[in-house]
Amino acid sequence: MTFPFERRGALVLAAAVVLAASGAMAQTTKPAPGAPAAPGPAAPAAPGPGAPAAGAPSAPQGPVKVELTPIQPQWTKVCGKNPESGKEVCYTTRDFGQSADQTPTLAIAVYQMTNEDRRIARIFLPLGLLLRPGFRLVIDKGEPIDGKFSICFANGCIAEADLNGKSIADLKKSQVTSIIVRNQGNVEVTFDLPTKDFGAAFDGPAMDPKQFEQQNEELQKQLEERAREQRQKLEQQQSGGAPPAAAPTAPATPAK
Repeated sequence: MTFPFERRGALVLAAAVVLAASGAMAQTTKPAPGAPAAPGPAAPAAPGPGAPAAGAPSAPQGPVKVELTPIQPQWTKVCGKNPESGKEVCYTTRDFGQSADQTPTLAIAVYQMTNEDRRIARIFLPLGLLLRPGFRLVIDKGEPIDGKFSICFANGCIAEADLNGKSIADLKKSQVTSIIVRNQGNVEVTFDLPTKDFGAAFDGPAMDPKQFEQQNEELQKQLEERAREQRQKLEQQQSGGAPPAAAPTAPATPAK
């Protein structure tokens, strides 16, 4: 059973130490309509801070650890009906970046289905990773949980792992969860993300869908603005020129 990500936001394709130089295999697909969708970055973004310019030296060949921080102030739980089975499906989700004011590096959503013990951790990861080894999910330095990539888009890949009752119990009381992958240079990359508030959201009430949609729209605008600013900074760095003088702007059009 699978559920689509809503492709939202701008995904930072990380720094040189995270990604290999060449591009990753990608496909495009259209999410099935009607099923509840977890937030996932959507539009391609400018390279993140520290991304190399053309001709820059290659990244160091050694294990890499990336400490991530939440983009949203809290975890969000959303529920809805699966159009195929008619069962209620809820997911608890959050986006993470290399700093709170940057665009997301990855997104994670944990799905729970009514009257089913099975839980699914779905993760939206950057491009530039080896797909065949899959990934490992480690909750507070516990036993690794193996996961597999399911599909790639032009801006990132979705990976999934099954979670049982014990895994969920551990995740609900966890402090840090690690996602371990390998980049195209076969270098191990560990994304560490804080999960200490996950349990309260997972067991708590779902957000109103309209409020969730509005929150997504606001976040989308913020991410697009951040991506635009990062792109401009990168272009200035590559050109070696001084920042251009600010052009006069027209008055903002009132929202209808």
